[in-house]
Parts: sequence; C-alpha cells; structure tokens
Amino acid sequence: MSNVGEFELIARYFERAGHPLPTQVVLGIGDDCALLQPTPGMQLAISSDMLVSGRHFFADVDPATLGHKALAVNLSDLAACGATPLGFTLALSLPAADPAWLQAFSQGLFALADRHHCPLVGGDTTQGPLNLCITVFGETPPGQALLRSDARAGDDVWVSGTLGDAALALDALLSRTALPAATLAAARQRLEQPTPRVALGQALRGIASAAADVSDGLLGDLGHILKRSGVGAEIDAALAIELIAASADSTSARGSFDTASPAQAAALRYVLSGGDDYELVFTAPAHQREAVLQAGAGSNTPVTRIGRITAAAGVQVLAPDGTPVRGDWTSFDHFKA
Repeated sequence: MSNVGEFELIARYFERAGHPLPTQVVLGIGDDCALLQPTPGMQLAISSDMLVSGRHFFADVDPATLGHKALAVNLSDLAACGATPLGFTLALSLPAADPAWLQAFSQGLFALADRHHCPLVGGDTTQGPLNLCITVFGETPPGQALLRSDARAGDDVWVSGTLGDAALALDALLSRTALPAATLAAARQRLEQPTPRVALGQALRGIASAAADVSDGLLGDLGHILKRSGVGAEIDAALAIELIAASADSTSARGSFDTASPAQAAALRYVLSGGDDYELVFTAPAHQREAVLQAGAGSNTPVTRIGRITAAAGVQVLAPDGTPVRGDWTSFDHFKA
C-alpha cells in the first residue's frame, strides 16, 4: 500500500500530460470543470453508469479488465444512441490507494478510451468501498439519435454479435454450472471485457428505427423499446438460438428446433435473459434489411434478424410452427435480484 494522496493519485494515474485531446475538449483535467465544445450543430448525448464491488463485479477481478468494463458499459449506451464519443468523467471510491491496482486499472481504462478517441476529462476520487461511476459524453446530428420510442409495427428486430457468454461465465463463477477451463476463460473474457458496438450504432443512424443496448437481458431491454414505442414483438426461437455464443454452445444447442430439448431450453435462457452482453438490440423497417447488413459489415459487426414488431403489446417467443415457447426469461433487476 502507499501513502499517496488524492491529488498525487490523480496526477500519477489519471492525468496524461502531453496526450492529445479532441478539438471538442477545450479543457480537460485540472480545473473545477471540464469544458466541452460540441461540433457546431450537433447535440450532446450523455449517460452515466455505476459499478459496485460485490454487485457488478467480484472483489478479486483483474483491475485492468475492470477499467475496460467500467468505460465499455458507458460507451455501449452511446452506441445504442448512435453517438460519437467526446469524453468521460470518472468518480472513483477506493478502499486504499494501491499503486499496482491503480496502474493496471488505469491502463485497462485508457486502452479502451484511446481506441474510441474518448479522453478522461475530469471526475473525483475518495476513500471508501470500491465503487466506480463514469459519465460519458457524445454527440449526434440533430434528429438522428437512435431512441427507444420509434419502433413501428412491421419493423424487424435485430441483434448484434452473440449472446450468452457473460451469463454462462457468471453461472460458472458462482458454482451454478461446471465448465472446462478453456470454455470458462473465453466466456469470462466476454463478461469482463465486453465490446461496445460504437461503430455499428453510428452506422445505423438513419436506418434503425429504435435501439437499446443489451445489459440486463435481451427480452428485458427489448421490452424498454416496446414500452416506449407502444408496440409488441414476436421473437423466432430458432433464430434466437443462433445467437448463442461459441463457448455457451458447449451443449450443442444449435440444430433443428425442438421444444423438448434441454440444451435448447438452456440456450434460450442464456440468449433471452442472460444479460451483461452489451450488444445492441434494434428495430428497422423491413425495406432496410440490406442497409442493416451493410451497416454490420461496414462496422465489422455480425447482425442477426430474430423477429418482428407487432401492433399488439407484449412479447411472444415462437417455435418455427408458430406455437408459443414457454420459459422463465426474467431479466436482471437491481432491486429484485
């Protein structure tokens, strides 16, 4: 441990003297406030997320991966809005000023920040239980932000990437299931180092009608779109299973859909309610299918069409023959978990 003080801590691990700032950042770390100047004519997009030790991550997590995830979950919100990152603030509560921990944490944080040209522009540090809160700032052209409120009956439902690894890793780490070491390592990487789909979100501006990021579970986060838009959805169970990630596919869930298959039932649970994937679920008119595929290819992000928006409220998961598939697909809730 070290007797390093608060301001020395900030200077040593979080100030980056000589590191170039985007033109939109007029003033970064060092004053009471940062100063941002959005590109003329653009609108600000702002989001905050908090990660609490013992609630969102294990106390012994690798600090470098924690630094990555702390920013990734916020960048994922910008992605769901179709925004371009500008910068972020960090409020950090630490039990102690451990130099090795801080060095690794800041390296993981800045590695992701640099990839998205999103500098740290301010924040706060204090002593207390380990807790991280990031506020991220981005910008979008007026009228082009992706919202949750514009899905329409007849739209397709799409999902980026694959789903299920994060929930599978969490189950294994909590001893709810046993996994081979290599499978757990791959799944844990998805849990602790998610990939925010920032490029895809920007590519979907003017194409997607509504979007959200998948943080608490696919059906739950799609549900936010449905509620805000006043619509419902039908999800094709056979297509949803195709989203199962490679490491979560250890039980051979893919194949002809069979409502009696335990492997497919487990796969659906991970896909539909697993959470912590930080992929995008979005809707788009049917005539935009080719444009959606091009947006995915252009951003190097797989996209899969899994259903359709309906006028009737609620969500139905359907087998290929049109019959409803039943299951317990409750998404995560901080105050019910």
